[in-house]
Amino acid sequence: MKAMIVNKRFLLISFLVLSLVLTACSPEDSDNTEEVHHGNGEGMDHGDGKDGEDHHGEYESGEVEMDKQENRVHLEQIAATPPESLNENATIGLSVTNTKNVTRLNEDDPVALSIQASQTVWPATHETNQPGTIILAPLNQWQYALASLTLVHHPNDGPMLYWEKEISDDVLTELSRLQPKGNNEGVQVLVLGDIDDKELNKLDDYNVEQIKGENPADFAKKVEERFSETISGIQPNVIIGSSEENAKEYTITVANWITHMNESLLYVNNEGIPQETIDALKSRDDGVTIYIIGPEEVISEDVADELETYGTVHRIEGKDPVAQSIEFASFKDAETGFGWGITNPGHGFVFSSTGTPELAIAAAPFAHLGKHAPLIWLDEGEVTSELYEYMASVKPAFIEEPTEGPYNHGYVVGSFNHVSFATQGILDEKMEIVSLGGDDHGGH
Repeated sequence: MKAMIVNKRFLLISFLVLSLVLTACSPEDSDNTEEVHHGNGEGMDHGDGKDGEDHHGEYESGEVEMDKQENRVHLEQIAATPPESLNENATIGLSVTNTKNVTRLNEDDPVALSIQASQTVWPATHETNQPGTIILAPLNQWQYALASLTLVHHPNDGPMLYWEKEISDDVLTELSRLQPKGNNEGVQVLVLGDIDDKELNKLDDYNVEQIKGENPADFAKKVEERFSETISGIQPNVIIGSSEENAKEYTITVANWITHMNESLLYVNNEGIPQETIDALKSRDDGVTIYIIGPEEVISEDVADELETYGTVHRIEGKDPVAQSIEFASFKDAETGFGWGITNPGHGFVFSSTGTPELAIAAAPFAHLGKHAPLIWLDEGEVTSELYEYMASVKPAFIEEPTEGPYNHGYVVGSFNHVSFATQGILDEKMEIVSLGGDDHGGH
């Protein structure tokens, strides 16, 4: 009988202890949890209760994080999958060119598109959003136009507009609309390349400066020198690209970065490193960090080895132009801060067809203001497997509410002749924010 009483007491105590433990760990009653943690703790292994509370929180937090990671992996697997079929009727009666996640500059003429980009980035409705200096670059020399994008950055803070043989009336109209304020030196228009004097006379109402070059390397060096004078300093980092035609799409992948930041572009070619580029590299007294753009087929290892004479060299390469643009958008040098480093959601992108590289150069100011968007190539206007995977890696996803973001946004340049509405629809869907839990927008 005595043994039975002892056993009953033991069972009762055990039951009470178990109840206290369950109550302490229950998230539904915070008052009980607080009472147990701050009692004398008899029958508990948690001592004063704080240690037990922390471990339990860590356990729950670890589970939540693991669930998030698993959900993210699953989401990206789905997002990287191309659509199984396309709706052939999607363009019937179509009256829009923009979609919810994509703004399209629906133009194939590079001069006209450069004006559209200018009007989108610089409304010029009042002094704050008027540009400082407008850059006029030659359409028929992509190497010059590309290198000139360094000048878009502050304190010039202005668009790059194309001229082709002449400064068109449309470009002059855009100059009048913008009413450039001038940079810190009062320059309102920078004319790049060799243009007839009669064309310069069209700019008599503005404070004009001209930059010429004997060749792409010489021109790029002079652009860097002029920009360094404007900002009263020279960047220790520099980008090296090839000026050869077969490297065109590889080199243009840097267009948006040099528009966005102070780093400039210098050129090499199939003959090696031009003297003008060597002189520009030597001008950096404290050493230089060099970022080579493109694989060995574009810039040889011999050239890379020679560049190491002047500084620390990093090569950013992709197997084709699309892969190159993705590598450049993803790259980040933690030591120098160079590079977009875009590997997660919440960003803007400029999408352009490899078939229209001059349009991509004209759209580069979308990296200077607004969404600060890097360039991503579409292979002749199509989404490749590499791009599906990259867009999946930056796919926006919300946890509680879609209004919490983050959001992605794309700018597509060119008409439906070069980037189809079907491609735009795919990009729009790949940038759409979804639930991380996989229930789409759920009740939202």
